[in-house]
Amino acid sequence: MLKVYYMLTKPGIIFGNIVTTAAGFVLASNGKIDYWLFLMTLVGLAFIIGSAGVFNNYIDRAMDAKMERTKNRALVTGAVSIQNALLFGLVLAALGTLTLARFTNLLTVAVALTGFLTYLVLYAIWKYRSFYGTLVGSLAGAIPPVVGYCAVSDRLDTAALLLFAILMLWQMPHFYAIAIYRLEDYIAASIPVLPATKGMYATKVQMFLYIIAFMLTAALLTVTGYTGYIYLATAIVLGSGWLALGFKGFKSTNDIRWAHQMFACSLAVIMVLCGAIVVDGV
Repeated sequence: MLKVYYMLTKPGIIFGNIVTTAAGFVLASNGKIDYWLFLMTLVGLAFIIGSAGVFNNYIDRAMDAKMERTKNRALVTGAVSIQNALLFGLVLAALGTLTLARFTNLLTVAVALTGFLTYLVLYAIWKYRSFYGTLVGSLAGAIPPVVGYCAVSDRLDTAALLLFAILMLWQMPHFYAIAIYRLEDYIAASIPVLPATKGMYATKVQMFLYIIAFMLTAALLTVTGYTGYIYLATAIVLGSGWLALGFKGFKSTNDIRWAHQMFACSLAVIMVLCGAIVVDGV
């Protein structure tokens, strides 16, 4: 039973966001890491993200029943009651908010809750109405590194804004790759993702342009003096490889296989890039 509740929190999403949070924290620490603050920031945000995952399961339960990959989720099968799920989500949100309020600062709490509400309210509305829902979702997903940064700095400055922009731009081709290889599911659930509404070619063009924008924005962290040349070299190499793979998509004869490759590449890009921020900042 504990595993069922654990899966409601979408642990994969928690892990990915914790990695970007850690990068933001280390960047702001400038080589002087408060490890207790670091741990409490990650724990607090993990609770909030887990809560968002639980509530998202509740919001999407009708659509989840129509999609192959989500039809066995706990709120679809009835393994967890709606009342218990909502209570669980509220407890996680309270624990996360109280943890951040106790150990960080009010700005960090405000930023974290802004991401929480953006995901649950704005994204939930736009997801089923327009392909722009992907963009709204990317705004929420770009919040975690800013939370990590603000936990240390207690301010929103150029570095915080760049972290936000980098993650937002990274998420667009990442999500479009998912939309391509899960296209049948999204069509079945009547979710207007870009490949379904504008076609495959338009989606590939958008992915290519977003990767270029991501590369340029990532480089600005070094141009503005927040990171060193290890990070810059890593960003250039990773971005170039991702861009080359994106270009191959225009000649692809198997879009699903190519989209899986783009998805895997996007994960490698963000994980290694966050690692480069940590190496530069320690």
